[in-house]
Parts: sequence; C-alpha cells; structure tokens
Amino acid sequence: MWTRWALSSRHISCRVRWYSSTPTSTHVEIQGKRYPTDHLTNITPSVISKIPLQLHTQPGHPLSTLRSLIESHFPDFSRHSAFSPLVSPFKNFDELSFPLDHPGRSLADSYYVNKDLMLRTHTSAHEVEVFRNGDTQWLLTADVYRRDEIDASHYPVFHQVEGAKIFDANSSSMREVELDNERLLRHLSSSNIVIEDVKHISETNPVQPGHDPRHAEIITQNLKLSLNGLMLLLFGSAAGATPSNPLRVRWIEAYFPFTSPSFEVEVFFRGKWLEILGCGVIIQATLDTASIPNKLGWAFGLGLERIAMILFSIPDIRLFWSTDERFLSQFEQGKLTTFKPYSKYPSCFKDVSFWIPPGQSLHENDFCDLVRDVAGDLVEDVKKIDNFVHPKTNKTSQCFRINYRSMDRSLSNEEVNDIQSRVVGQLGHQFGVEIR
Repeated sequence: MWTRWALSSRHISCRVRWYSSTPTSTHVEIQGKRYPTDHLTNITPSVISKIPLQLHTQPGHPLSTLRSLIESHFPDFSRHSAFSPLVSPFKNFDELSFPLDHPGRSLADSYYVNKDLMLRTHTSAHEVEVFRNGDTQWLLTADVYRRDEIDASHYPVFHQVEGAKIFDANSSSMREVELDNERLLRHLSSSNIVIEDVKHISETNPVQPGHDPRHAEIITQNLKLSLNGLMLLLFGSAAGATPSNPLRVRWIEAYFPFTSPSFEVEVFFRGKWLEILGCGVIIQATLDTASIPNKLGWAFGLGLERIAMILFSIPDIRLFWSTDERFLSQFEQGKLTTFKPYSKYPSCFKDVSFWIPPGQSLHENDFCDLVRDVAGDLVEDVKKIDNFVHPKTNKTSQCFRINYRSMDRSLSNEEVNDIQSRVVGQLGHQFGVEIR
C-alpha cells in the first residue's frame, strides 16, 4: 500500500535487492495465456494461482463488504475493478514518477513476468489510464502483488482501494471546492470525531512548482475533510465513538513519489494508533501524462486486508483465502461481523540451515516464496534466526525457522516432515545451497 513506500529514494536506495534465481522454463502460463520468461522472471506458481480469485468481488466476503462500505462514502464516484493485474514496469512506476532507484522496482520487492511485464504493486498503476479516459472522480479496487515475508499480517497478494478526484485549476472551480469544504466541515463539527491535523502545506511538505499555493491549500483541505468523514464511517461505530469519547484521527506528513504535499492518516482504535492510508495532491506530471492539463486534484490509497483485520477481528491474513465454511459462513454482505475463531491448531516448528554458494545471495523473500510454493498456506510464519559468516572460508550460513500450522485442521508429523523434506529439496535445487 501507499504507506509502505513512504520514504524518499535517497533514504532507501540501499534497500534495492535482486532476486538470485533464474527461470527454469522459457514460458509461464497465466490465466490460459503464455508469456516468455527472461532473466527478470520471478513470478511463482503459488502467486499465479491467486490471480483469478478476486476476493473483493465475492459477495459476502469481508473484503467485498469493506469495499462496498468505502464506495458508499463516495456515491458520486465511478467504480472500477476489472483491470488486469498484468502491467508494464513503465505503467507501474515511470508514469507515476517513481525514481529509478526506488525499492519497489527491485526483484526482491516485485513480481516480474519478464522485463516488459509485471504484476501491479499498487492500484495507482491505473491512475493515468483512468484519467486519460475522462474520469474525474473515481474509486478503483484491485488485487496487488508484492514479495514479502510470511507472518500473520503479510501476504504476497492483497487488495487496495484507490480514490481520486480532480478539479479545474481556476477560481470558479476553487470556489465550488470551498463550498464543498464548508459542507463537509459542518458535518464533521457535529460528529463524534477529534482530528489532530498538520499544516496543509509546509517547507517539508511543499506545494508543487507551478501550483497556485492557494489552490493547493483548498484541494488539500478537501482531501482531508473527505477522508476524515471516511474514517468516521469506517471506525466510528466500531470504536463506540460518543461525545465524551470521540474517534481520534491524526494526520502526519509523508512522502510518496506520486503526490505532494503527502500525508498518512492514523486512527486511535482499541488503545493504539493504527496507520490506515496514504494520500496527497496528485503530482502534476501524472495529469500531464494523462493529457489533462490545467487540472489539479487529490488521491488516496488504502489496503483492504489491513482494515478488515481490524474491523472484523480477523487474526491471520491467510484466513481471507480460506474456503472453509466455518470461516465464510460467519460473514454476510454489508455487515461488520466479529470473527469467532473456530479452533487453534498446534504449531510444528522446523528449522533449515544451509551454506550459500560463494558469490551468491539469498534474500528472505526468495526463501518465503519457495516455502509458499511448496507448503501453500500451511505455514503461519517464517523467521530467519541465524546469519553467520565463517571467519576462515568467508562462506555465509543462514538458518530459517518455519512454523507449520493450518487454520483448518491439525497437521500430522508425517505430513509436516514430508513438506519440510520438499522445502529442503527445492532449496538445494533452486538456489544450489549446501544443506547443513
């Protein structure tokens, strides 16, 4: 989601990492179509299998209910959800002014089909396309893909909602926005919400060159008021907001390649501050690329799983992909239901340690993707517990601890041992490591 990439490239260039494996086939098949592979190919079978599922479109699913709730807050916005997740790196990054050294481009962070095609890493990949088609206010919900660790809150596929609205950059249009701001402010002033704000524009969160500072102020206020109302809709009732105990929302300056000024929004919920979304005034280069000059506007992006886990009390992100009726039957379209765990099955921990061949590297995300391909969702988390460089041979040893635990049933020792054996075998085959 937006907030993962909030640091500027000058602070994170050291995080650019490269996938250490090479494709074993000349083609990869995705939804019945074959694509050539090359030296960048790192998409995995387990990720490919998720592409057709589209959880956010399945009636009754928690992600579908949350999506509908968000859409209800923007009734006049057009809605999109049918864009293919396969996009070019240019569309995913360059059209949105991502720096060349941004970590999102690296093979350790993103899934590439080949040098010309990848799985989108954010819904913003379609921003230029939607604007170019003439849409001036819209919501886009889609599955997005990022290589990541394995734990209760991370998954290589998740779902985002992107929202955007643009305005004519003239005094008449700005006056209409000001009137809308007054309307939104009246609603919030009479609601059970307290907002900790920051300056709309500052030296550390500047107006863009070429933007009228007054216009940028008005647009930023419209963005904040619109999203404060969304936070109230999503969390007000769940938090039990009252006049004496209102919902608390705070704004924080942020950095994104595709907006300026930029912000993150946090909500105080169940005793702690939770990061909810990122947003800002759209970079003018994005609108210029979409061939819509003399406009300016705002955009935001949020991750559905993160918010759904909070609102539905879902403890493990793997559960969203469950087909077990004990999970699915607890939810109904349009209703926020508290998830009731139907069982907690025992863990089974297995360690694997190995020497990495000289001159090669193995990123944690490489290991996690391998484990997902072999074990699927039977793994609750993976942790690197040791990284050792031999003082004489200069060889690197790593050790990972895999926590096998199904969400739906108990795993037998024989089953876990078989899976672990296949993980170890694939590790040696794919990366050429020496098992210790």
